[in-house]
Amino acid sequence: MDEESEVIRLEALCKELYESQDAGARAEAEKALVSFQNSPESLGKCQRLLDRGNSPYAQLLATTTITKLISRSTQTLNLGQRIDIRNYVLTYLWSQPKLPQFVVQGLVTLFSRITKLGWFDSEKDEFVFRAVITDVTKFLQGSAEHCMMGVQLLSQLTCEMNQISEADASRSLTKHRKIASSFRDTQLFEIFQLSSTLLRTALENKNNLDFNDSAQHGLMTQLLRLAHNCLTFDFIGTSTDESSDDLCTVQIPTAWRPAFLEYATLQLFFDLYSSLPASLSPLALSCLVQIASVRRSLFNNAERGKFLNQLVSGVRKILQNPQDLSDPNNYHEFCRLLARLKSNYQLGELVMVDNYQESIQLMAKFTVESLQMWQFAPNSIHYLLSLWQRMVASVPYVKATEPHLLETYTPEVTHAYITSRLESVAVVVRDGLEDPLEDLGMVGQQLDQLSVIGRCEYSKTCQLLVQLFDTYAREYQELCSNHATPEVELKTAEGRLTWLVYIIGSAVGGRVSFNSNEDHDAMDGELVCRVLQLMQLTDSRLSQGGCEKLELALLSFFEQFRKIYIGDQVQKTSKVYRRLSEVLGLNDESMVLSVIIRKVITNLKYWGACELIISKTLQLLSDLSVGYGTVRKLVKLEEVGFLLSNHTAEHYPFLGVNVGVTEMRCRSMFYTSLGRLLMVDLGEDEDKFEAFMIPLTSAFESLGQVLAAGGYNSEEVRKTVIGLARDLRGIAFAFNTKTSYMMLFDWIYPTYTPILQRAVEIWFQDPQVTTPILKLFAELVQNRSQRLQFDVSSPNGILLFREASKIICTYGNRILDVIVSKDQMYPLKLKGISICFSMLKAALCGSYVNFGVFRLYGDEALDNALNTFVKLLLSIPQTDLLDYPKLSQTYYVLLECLAQDHMAFLATLEPQVFLYILASISEGLQALGGNLNYFTDTMVCTGCCATLDHIVTYLFKKVTNKVWEGKKSRGNSQTSPENDPLVAVIKMRPEILQQMLQTVLNIIMFEDCRNQWSMSRPLLGLILLNEDYFQNLRDQIIASQQADKRAAMMTWFENLMEGIERNLLTKNRDRFTQNLSVFRRDINDSLKGPNVTTATSVNDMMTS
Repeated sequence: MDEESEVIRLEALCKELYESQDAGARAEAEKALVSFQNSPESLGKCQRLLDRGNSPYAQLLATTTITKLISRSTQTLNLGQRIDIRNYVLTYLWSQPKLPQFVVQGLVTLFSRITKLGWFDSEKDEFVFRAVITDVTKFLQGSAEHCMMGVQLLSQLTCEMNQISEADASRSLTKHRKIASSFRDTQLFEIFQLSSTLLRTALENKNNLDFNDSAQHGLMTQLLRLAHNCLTFDFIGTSTDESSDDLCTVQIPTAWRPAFLEYATLQLFFDLYSSLPASLSPLALSCLVQIASVRRSLFNNAERGKFLNQLVSGVRKILQNPQDLSDPNNYHEFCRLLARLKSNYQLGELVMVDNYQESIQLMAKFTVESLQMWQFAPNSIHYLLSLWQRMVASVPYVKATEPHLLETYTPEVTHAYITSRLESVAVVVRDGLEDPLEDLGMVGQQLDQLSVIGRCEYSKTCQLLVQLFDTYAREYQELCSNHATPEVELKTAEGRLTWLVYIIGSAVGGRVSFNSNEDHDAMDGELVCRVLQLMQLTDSRLSQGGCEKLELALLSFFEQFRKIYIGDQVQKTSKVYRRLSEVLGLNDESMVLSVIIRKVITNLKYWGACELIISKTLQLLSDLSVGYGTVRKLVKLEEVGFLLSNHTAEHYPFLGVNVGVTEMRCRSMFYTSLGRLLMVDLGEDEDKFEAFMIPLTSAFESLGQVLAAGGYNSEEVRKTVIGLARDLRGIAFAFNTKTSYMMLFDWIYPTYTPILQRAVEIWFQDPQVTTPILKLFAELVQNRSQRLQFDVSSPNGILLFREASKIICTYGNRILDVIVSKDQMYPLKLKGISICFSMLKAALCGSYVNFGVFRLYGDEALDNALNTFVKLLLSIPQTDLLDYPKLSQTYYVLLECLAQDHMAFLATLEPQVFLYILASISEGLQALGGNLNYFTDTMVCTGCCATLDHIVTYLFKKVTNKVWEGKKSRGNSQTSPENDPLVAVIKMRPEILQQMLQTVLNIIMFEDCRNQWSMSRPLLGLILLNEDYFQNLRDQIIASQQADKRAAMMTWFENLMEGIERNLLTKNRDRFTQNLSVFRRDINDSLKGPNVTTATSVNDMMTS
């Protein structure tokens, strides 16, 4: 097919992809176009598609294809080609001002990408891609369409420089920051000034502008976006999460000071807000949000005061004329602006501004009105509450003599929040609207803020809550006693009380220990008494059905009460308990704990079908069972004795088989709490333990009989297995002492472990069954708190490992044959394999088994487990090892354990297996920056360094091993290097270790290396094993530097190996690590200059 026909075919495929109604035809077209994008001859055809200009879809294809081509590696195209592409794009945009917007965006993105990646490319001592403003000036002087394109080019370039693309992430983050910093220092301020000048010109000519004209409207949009992109630039490379802008400070460079000192910049955006239509004004407010967040240190105290004065003045004018805030986008951005007033400035500074009293009054009025309009922009309320929360929290620290007036206005905000939430209930119930109470995350966030706000003038807050609670509780009581009450009225009453219980919980939780006040504690007592009295009423009605939301509110209240008033640090003379004693007869903490445990038991009895209530109830029980003093008070209560003696489905339906499998997840937490309570007085009392285990014993006995008889097809049997595995895992987690663990081990082995193994054989394809069983065994082999310290005459360590080995082999050998789709690979297969890896690692590193015994006595348990690990590993595609973080963690820590203690096993593996493992280590070393999940990636990378160090050390010892007379007499325990299979593999494929040497050296020299010490350990061994290769690599790197840098680079390399001997003794390693630290520092100092390049043949990571 000639080129012309091919281009026409591509245009037809694009039309098919974007316009066809047939899904099959679209899929075929997409497949063909992806194949085209990946083909090496695509560049010329892309230019033909653009030159023809017949189809905007084909133009888009061409631009995205070239962008991908450039992003893959700058080496794909030489410098001349890239300059030609850049010039072609600019010419194309200039000659076709009426292009569809999506094509313009594609071309602009291409221009930005090619400029960024070529930022340090020079020709005749001139940086060829940096004349950005010169390139764009022609556009800015043209028509409205041209001007818009020019602004778009600058805007997209600023975005491109700021963001870490996938291409950057897989290459060098250091290089990305180097480019971004250079752009920031040489171009960004000029671009920001240009945007401000153009905006000021537009503002002066506002009467001549027609915002209904799409070209003029589009130009203003792009100008505002450009200014916003400049202000949101990541100036210092912190890569902050844009979704959490609570504490965001804009780190404006000192060179920008003039723009903010003249104050005209700030006024410009306030003027733009007031002059532009609602479709544009939110962007002006977004810029103001950033300007308000400029770092404090940009100004001295006097300058900051002046700047803040102007900022508050602008805010005050908006509040005096709030009609434009009826637009939701304006309103949202303005709320963000208000929040920034306090996040970036101190209350002591705010009170000193002109007309502070009027400003705070207007802010309070705006907040109150916003809270009362609870249906309008609910996502913006967070920012308003944040402003008041921070102001109230600052009150103790204010040294200014001017009054802050918060005691006047904050109670109005508290009152508005509480009453507006209560008034919303009737509307929600009547009109069937979405209930804000169902969004527990948002409710929790707002209540955390209210807990601080409400503590200002706390007596007024409590007085209001008591008055409202008494009114609505009385009304609810009357409705409950009247059996003919309409459901709407009952729901409304329950909704109001739900809000009040949540708010009272947050009020109690707002108590801070360093600022405690006895009168406040007495007020808390009044509130707590009322909630407990309401709970008595609601519990008495549970047999007729309760209110789920009200129950969740009560649990939230108990959680807050527990944090503040239960525990070893609480004063027992607290006025809360005095008031509880007077009203309810609860004289001390133990009696209150008794009430809470009764509530726990009640919930477990009546709410078994509601997973959320059960899980939050069990979380409360778990939190109570952790405290040292609290747990000792709990075990003396009758209610706890009842719990420990009656943990059966008869009393607590959620322990039965009539609930869903997902609801059964709570059972582990329940039994962990019971296990902690049981352990307090357990000691060595085996009878007490046996009595506690009676329900589980009888369940296992009947399950064993059913499985032996082959009756395992019923859902009831399956759920019984799942429940028992979860229960035992909870107990095993709690039993962290040697004595208690041995009781559990003697109970489960050898009587019940075969039943669990049989269950794995039957349901190996069902992760709902296998996951709990595998997690149980992973917990049993975990040497938590050194609980697995068996007596010298005890074989229990070996027996325990045997059982773990059986489970791993039973599951592993069967799951290998299960075929699942890609999207179900993790839940159906990889999750179970990951738990097996975790189990094997815990067993191998637990220090309670001498693994030499297995081979000595012909026991195959260890070999079986290790061979199953190998089979499972080979069944996993290599990409999946890093794609699934949980699998990465379990695999790499297990591999490190094997390399450390079982190198003899790794050395006997088949060549292809060992090469797979080495490849996975190589991938893991480069994990940093891959997914940008810093914690997991650093862990994986550090683990890979340790693993590689063990392997390299083993190889070095084998290669340098000298057989001397004393060794000969010991028989054949020493294999010669020629006969060692691992040495043979490395000799067969030397490039593998050479590639790793290159990778590690590259990361240390040119990457953001956060684990330098770990990286240094295997590097010395790699160098000593590949001395010739290291010399060549060194020479390449030195030769690739500019002439004036070569001597310095050569000196650094010589210093790196200075005083290093040809051995891997600790002293030698430590010296190398010290040398490497100096080497890296010297390299980094040098990289601050723009002219360091790296060898093109040395790993693409260095150069692109």
